[in-house]
Amino acid sequence: MSAASASAEPTVAAGTPPRSSVPDPTQGSTRPAEAADVHTRILRCMLAVDDCYAYWQHVDEDVPVADRARVAFERRWFGTKSEARVRTIMTDMIERFDAYPEALALFRRLGTVPSNLRPFLCHVHTQLADPIYRRFTGEWLPTRREQGLTTLDRDTVARWVDGLQAGRWGASTCIKFASNLLATALDVGLVSGRRDPRKLPPIPVPDVILGYVLYLLRGVRIDGSLTDNPYLCSLGVTKATFRSFAARVPGIRFAELGGVIDLAWLEPSLTAWGLRYLGAST
Repeated sequence: MSAASASAEPTVAAGTPPRSSVPDPTQGSTRPAEAADVHTRILRCMLAVDDCYAYWQHVDEDVPVADRARVAFERRWFGTKSEARVRTIMTDMIERFDAYPEALALFRRLGTVPSNLRPFLCHVHTQLADPIYRRFTGEWLPTRREQGLTTLDRDTVARWVDGLQAGRWGASTCIKFASNLLATALDVGLVSGRRDPRKLPPIPVPDVILGYVLYLLRGVRIDGSLTDNPYLCSLGVTKATFRSFAARVPGIRFAELGGVIDLAWLEPSLTAWGLRYLGAST
């Protein structure tokens, strides 16, 4: 193991964030945080995998955020989409990716990202930027799976949306929320079928995606712990099943003794991890 690997070997009790034996630049109040304010952007922009990928490839961080939609339209980052549509897309791209600068810089450096990984990467960043989508995919859907429920329908999702903040949205808006939440989850593979009843299929998540989530969340302030959070739960990894997945995650060495989980970070940063493992997948 390299010196860099040996310098960051956190020992964690199950369900708690890692503690490193050396100062960790990803820790502290300067870390980016998951979005907490509820919004309705998913009514206008869903997973948008192709648009996300175009953004990673074209974004120029030297262009001020206020000018970026205009530049994206003029340079056709998103093809022939209208200027109004580009402004809508850009609002989401900035919240999903610019808010997590190391991740965005990594995607730009990689250039090419395998098509089978893109929906999962977009899913995780949509979760970060959207509290409703995060709760839907990271709490509500996993709970249904745990209860042995294998189907769902749009009306059930609409009632769930209304129950989040009763009376805030009208019935038609709740239905639109439900339709778009289901369509977004469908694009990731978390649900199947375009008509009711939709099914909850097995989630074939590539191991490298679990590594991305762990390395990304190590540097993000979230409501949860590194081993128990909506991001992993949405991909089928719960606090109870973390052990069965962790041993095969690239860039992580996992051990457990006396109920204490030991995670060794074999790469010093998300960037180093991504260039080694996501880059190797290209």
